[in-house]
Amino acid sequence: MSLLPINAALPALLKALQERDEVVLQAPPGAGKTTRVPLALLDESWLQGQTIIMLEPRRLAARAAAERMASELGEKVGETVGYRIRLDSKVGPRTRIEVVTEGILTRRLQSDPALEGVGLVIFDEFHLRNLDADLALALTLNGRELFRDDAPLKVLLMSATLEGERLSRLLDYAPIVSSEGRMYPVSTIWSRPQQPGDYLEPRAISACLDALDEQTGSLLVFLPGQAEIRRVQAGLEDALRASPSLQQNTLLCPLHGELDLNEQRAAIDPAPPGKRKVVLATNIAETSITIDGVRVVIDTGLERVPRFDPRSGMTRLDTQRISKASATQRAGRAGRVEPGVCYRLWSEAQHEQMAGFSAPEIQQADLTGLALQLAKWGAESGDLRWLDAPPSAAFSQANDLLRRLGALQQDGQLTKHGQAMAELPSHPRIAHLLLRGHELGLTETACNIAALLGERDIQRGSGADLHSRLAILSGEQRAQRSEQAGAQRAKQLAKQYRSYMRGSASQPVADPDHPQWVGCLLALAYPDRVAQQRRAGGAEYRLANGRAAMFTEADALMKHPWLVIADLGSRQGQREERIYLAADLDEALFDTVLKEQVTQVDELDWDEREGVLCAERQVKVGELILARAPLANLDDDARVQALLNYVRRKGLELLPWTPELRQWQARVELLRILDEEAGSPSEWPDLRTEALLVSLEVWLGPYVGKVTRLSHFGQLDLSSMLRNLLPWPLPQQLDAQAPQTIPVPSGSNIRIDYSERPPVLAVRLQELFGQADTPRIANGRQVLKLHLLSPARRPVQVTQDLANFWKSTYGDVKKDLKGRYPKHFWPDDPLIAQATARAKPRGT
Repeated sequence: MSLLPINAALPALLKALQERDEVVLQAPPGAGKTTRVPLALLDESWLQGQTIIMLEPRRLAARAAAERMASELGEKVGETVGYRIRLDSKVGPRTRIEVVTEGILTRRLQSDPALEGVGLVIFDEFHLRNLDADLALALTLNGRELFRDDAPLKVLLMSATLEGERLSRLLDYAPIVSSEGRMYPVSTIWSRPQQPGDYLEPRAISACLDALDEQTGSLLVFLPGQAEIRRVQAGLEDALRASPSLQQNTLLCPLHGELDLNEQRAAIDPAPPGKRKVVLATNIAETSITIDGVRVVIDTGLERVPRFDPRSGMTRLDTQRISKASATQRAGRAGRVEPGVCYRLWSEAQHEQMAGFSAPEIQQADLTGLALQLAKWGAESGDLRWLDAPPSAAFSQANDLLRRLGALQQDGQLTKHGQAMAELPSHPRIAHLLLRGHELGLTETACNIAALLGERDIQRGSGADLHSRLAILSGEQRAQRSEQAGAQRAKQLAKQYRSYMRGSASQPVADPDHPQWVGCLLALAYPDRVAQQRRAGGAEYRLANGRAAMFTEADALMKHPWLVIADLGSRQGQREERIYLAADLDEALFDTVLKEQVTQVDELDWDEREGVLCAERQVKVGELILARAPLANLDDDARVQALLNYVRRKGLELLPWTPELRQWQARVELLRILDEEAGSPSEWPDLRTEALLVSLEVWLGPYVGKVTRLSHFGQLDLSSMLRNLLPWPLPQQLDAQAPQTIPVPSGSNIRIDYSERPPVLAVRLQELFGQADTPRIANGRQVLKLHLLSPARRPVQVTQDLANFWKSTYGDVKKDLKGRYPKHFWPDDPLIAQATARAKPRGT
């Protein structure tokens, strides 16, 4: 074996794993950790002949790592070293090292929480913080704690850029082993600053041409997505035609996750002798794999990440700046085999503004799959150890969807249907589609739809109708050359799904070949994306979840009033989503197969224009209305509830508030807060606006029976309603502890303003002569804020320390006021002077 930087760290790593069951390994790009570490641990005594599982975040990296380790042993993959990835596996009876993708480990843990026969689990590239990796680690640690007392399961977390101290704390202060930097230096060439409105592709093409002219070796170009890869490839092809010799010696190779694994292998294999490669890649090439011959990296500094929006319940792909850690990873690709160069298409100043690490996927992803796996595991999210816990709002929304799909009971336990969903290697929506489709005798169609939804759209840009994609899979329509690879992957995945379907259909439909079942099956997976056309023939649709979606170009589906939308998206800040993939939906299905999605509600609301109450019975699918009919005989309780709901929606400003009543509300709230701050339960009720809206039924409900028009709300005796909420003797205590006015030395009673905290006493300065300390209320618990006013009632000082004002500030204020108001009384010693509400005290 060749000598790699990681070799120097192996003795410390072996020692750490001999002494501890958890270790963190930090090894920069090019160190060789992915292939050397598992092989170095294979014969350790503590392993006792057990296997090693190593997790890789991507299929390409998993297979490449297994192949390289096997070659270093002089073996074929599937002997000592094997791999398991989606749609492909090579393992044998003698396999001791299994390289797997993360979802595969999660499913293995669910069937065998103890991981019997496994001695070590390695989490490679953990800094990527994939959702599946976080879940797999949490389950591994929990399963080990519960089931592995006799033969401890060791855990090794390793990556090029890690928050090592945080991970060490998560693993009970595990030792951290560090390896030296990359094998060869990489110099950086900075670009001018990226500006808003800059087009990415021309800059990338220009940098590629410069590098081909200035550097030797092959190029690796990081681009955010497939669309940019296609455009840059087309631009480079045009530019290379102008230089036949350069064109002849340069190979353009795309590399992204949707390519066939053989196509991905072609991108990472060495270039033929005398040729150079330009590999146009997404962040799939950021970690683990070595692309032979690359010594130049061109980094656009962008990546495309899925981001879940809990408000809409949908995931969109956002293009964002990468982190400094990702930039380091990418640059490291240039120094794997010799000294390299990294062209960064941003400035050094912009680099300093980048985040240190990428946000973990668990903080911004759809958590439905994670919630289903935790339910199957039998644990709440709080029962497990996480580096970053699942956000409560997104996790709650995920559980709501699982209940809607029939996977969870109200107590959080999995239903029989949910158990079956959790067994399938797919998103819970797709699992539900497969199982319900099989029950209906629609297995073939369901598996084909599920396969199409699980892969990138094979006809992107060719209209949104899902039927055309299904025609390709069934052989009714011939795939174009650009569609063939995607179609083949979808067929393979559909075949795999069919192998999971067991038993005969329990509720078979009479006409399984009818095209209406395509939209029906989609509606089962996406009940929240059933969509109703806003106007006949129009491009705009309203979804059952309340969002809007539209076609940006004319589409044959626009002739249908009802759709189910499988794929849609928008740019950040846009209100409406763009429809990418959908199928028409027969409205009659809501009476049969889809009747569980239909609800009936009696809706009472105000006609804003007429100012009167309207009532109707609505048949709804989510937020969409299937049918409506007027309600003639309104129940009094229902009518009152409608009025209260209207107040909740419009706010308490609908009621006849007066400034005096608002002050009364603030006085009560002040006394309640003072009790709570003192640590004692308060007898004062919570009369904040938020609390009053919650309790409308208690204090407002009995008085709205005669309200028939909006104008009648203004005639309610709101003051009596609210004052009745204070039981005896609180009204007297309110006047004593939070009085409306307070006497001052001049003899005046000055009104206190309770709209601020602390309350404000705005009083002319002369009326406080002789007052030594700041006035207090609430039995001395609350000091007032004094707004000291001039004779013209303009503020001259704000203070909560009157004694200090007399001592330190009054002299300067007196000079100013004496000049502006010479006829008024300004004593040298205000503490012994007579207070007055006049220009001068009487008798002077």
